[in-house]
Amino acid sequence: MNGQEGTHDDLRTTAIDIVRALTEAGHIAYFAGGCVRDRWLKITPDDYDIATDARPEAVGALFRNAHYVGESFGVMLIRRRDHMIHVATFRADGVYSDGRHPDSIAYTDAEHDATRRDFTINGLFENPLTDDIIDYVGGEADLKAKVIRAIGSPEARLREDALRMLRAVRFAARFEFTIEAATADAIRSMARELRGVSRERIGDELKRMLSNPNRALAAAELQRLGLDQAVLDGAHRTAATTRLGGLPADAPYPTALAAWLLDRAEPGDDPPVDRALRWSRALLLSNADQYALCRSLQIHATLCGDWPSLGVAAQKRLAAQPEFAQALAILQAADRDTWALVRDRRAELALTGLAPPPLITGDDLIGIGLEPGPIFRNVLDAVYDAQLEGGLESRDAAMAMAKAIGETGDPWPNDA
Repeated sequence: MNGQEGTHDDLRTTAIDIVRALTEAGHIAYFAGGCVRDRWLKITPDDYDIATDARPEAVGALFRNAHYVGESFGVMLIRRRDHMIHVATFRADGVYSDGRHPDSIAYTDAEHDATRRDFTINGLFENPLTDDIIDYVGGEADLKAKVIRAIGSPEARLREDALRMLRAVRFAARFEFTIEAATADAIRSMARELRGVSRERIGDELKRMLSNPNRALAAAELQRLGLDQAVLDGAHRTAATTRLGGLPADAPYPTALAAWLLDRAEPGDDPPVDRALRWSRALLLSNADQYALCRSLQIHATLCGDWPSLGVAAQKRLAAQPEFAQALAILQAADRDTWALVRDRRAELALTGLAPPPLITGDDLIGIGLEPGPIFRNVLDAVYDAQLEGGLESRDAAMAMAKAIGETGDPWPNDA
């Protein structure tokens, strides 16, 4: 048993212990939602949610370390053996006037609790003490048929929380399921309502989609259903996802965004970095993700254009940047000939070191009498470029060059 399996087994055991304690106290208690779905699909659940007929106060009385995390929704959090388990009382939801949370709830039974959930595959319960699946909404049939279907009226489910449109796409891509026709039609007709969802929630859903190996399926489905316009706060486009689909499974989120942006490019578009900045605002990217997105696009443009004409130092500086590998991955998906040339050249450059430690530093420049200022960067860059080019191999040679630049502004004063 590896560490991950052992951790999961302990998590499941902890959750079963809570169900057992509730059951022995005379309550109904089941595993609910995603953990049931994932186990049915033979996917290891990341967490376990429990649904019960026990009211929050009864849960609190039974588990001394239970705390409210959603008091108005009857949700308690129990910490046991370093695991956190959510325990929610069966409920029916009132109107969602804010498009995210019900204005009111009423405690109810398991069947009514199941019918308030979003999709049938998420409406299943499991009794872990007997391994029985409790299905009031046809979730098992849809798991077998590989279908994403809204519970009840698709329009009603999506109107409660428009983010469910993106969740439908994420589940469909992740599990390689099909969105059922009536649910897909409702999403397509209500796509504009996604603009009422916070940009933070939209960005988080897209990140989860594009961080999954099936990211190209998600992007294609977003475009097919017309959700891309609201997600990216731009024009609707239906584009092939060639670059996005060709990325390695573990490609970072900014790389996936860069690949999709290039896939969606059309003649007359603004420069890629300008569009990337608009996407960054629309998706509320972190500063680090925005930089990685823009830098990957800049390097990709260089690889497709000026790379062969760059000098050794410039090529090494570029190849040593973290985003170089990401730009190369995007290039590989769309232009394998150019990718192979760049890959081979990078391997050749690496033989003499892409980013060796500099032979001199700013302290050395102070030691020869240069005053700190703009000239420091110019001198250090010129000396380091010469080192990368192979023209300098010792600290003494580097110091001589630095002195020459400092005195004359010319790195090679003795050259004719």
